[in-house]
Amino acid sequence: MAHERIGIWFIGAMGGIGATVAVGLAALQRGLARENGLVSGLPRFAGLNLAPWSAFTIGGHEIRETTFAAEAGKLQTQSGVFSAALLEAVGPELAAFDKNVRPGTLINVGHTIESLAGGAALRQRGERPAAAIARISQDLKEFRASQGLKHVIVVYIASTEPPAGPDLRNLTWPALKQRLDSDEQSPVPASTIYAVSAMLCGCDFVNFTPSIGSDLPALDELARAQNVLHAGRDGKTGETLLKSVLAPMFAARNLNVMSWVGHNIFGNMDGKVLDDPINKANKVRSKDHLLTEILGYRPTTLVSIEYIEDMADWKTAWDHIHFRGFLDTQMTLQFTWQGCDSLLAAPLVLDLVRFTEREHRRGKAGVMQHLGSFFKSPMGENPPPEFSRQYALLEQWADAVVAESSQPA
Repeated sequence: MAHERIGIWFIGAMGGIGATVAVGLAALQRGLARENGLVSGLPRFAGLNLAPWSAFTIGGHEIRETTFAAEAGKLQTQSGVFSAALLEAVGPELAAFDKNVRPGTLINVGHTIESLAGGAALRQRGERPAAAIARISQDLKEFRASQGLKHVIVVYIASTEPPAGPDLRNLTWPALKQRLDSDEQSPVPASTIYAVSAMLCGCDFVNFTPSIGSDLPALDELARAQNVLHAGRDGKTGETLLKSVLAPMFAARNLNVMSWVGHNIFGNMDGKVLDDPINKANKVRSKDHLLTEILGYRPTTLVSIEYIEDMADWKTAWDHIHFRGFLDTQMTLQFTWQGCDSLLAAPLVLDLVRFTEREHRRGKAGVMQHLGSFFKSPMGENPPPEFSRQYALLEQWADAVVAESSQPA
């Protein structure tokens, strides 16, 4: 029996992650790729009746003037990922995805991100939030209608925007809506404008970035009112993933971590944006809170993120951990993590879409806390910071879904 068609709508569609997901999805649909790196492909989750890869198609918003094939080609030539033969094979699918992309908004994205915008997005410069929400919502509705989609999941993978003002956390949904509707200059960031647009259209929203997105009480209020799901924030793909695994080891062995220094270098578009100190502040905050939560005390920490253009999409993280053991003996642990940023992130995005779609079929709404293992700063009420506990929540959710589906109607 064919599964109903599902749309993936990317914000920042043609960045490294979006292009890699597009190539990967097309390759999976054609049977040209294995499910390496895909959590949803594990036997542990085989009983969930997840949507098959053939059910999905891609669209999105993008502020630059480019194509999926062009961005995938850059990854291939500059970072040595994919193969020319694979890109040629999935070319028709990438061209079809291109037709579903529309210009994004530049509201409160910051100077660095705005400097990347092409002509179509620049023509929208100066639009008010209410107008942007109406335009984005119409794009989503047309995507759903033109592709014959049962449901659309919006995934935010755009570059990290400047931090949002803390006062937004004190607003109810009616109060936030009043700011969005006002003719005054609104402080609401683009990521939240996209989240509002998605929810008002009945779409689920997943935030894979440190940007605030739907991580506001007002947006959870809206999600529940609209009966939609949301999750985030900031995909956990490399160095922070290792922190969430290693820090509990130090805590369990009563080894006192005195300092933990992490130095990150990479050269992709996200790295270029994070070269701006304002944008970088959002990312560093997302990476640096974990240790205190796990250890129960605050060691000396330093997280640095540097843009090195020739690294392209390859990210290297070097961590130095200085800890105190028995009889106050001081010791160190060092590790180096190197991975291709987009190739680490893309399978997790596909996992999040599949797991979200499955939860949507259950008729649930609000924050999906069981997806916390995918994020550096998972949303929800008192989310556990340790990876093992986060993954256990995913397993418990899967068991509940399987048990529920096996019950007689």
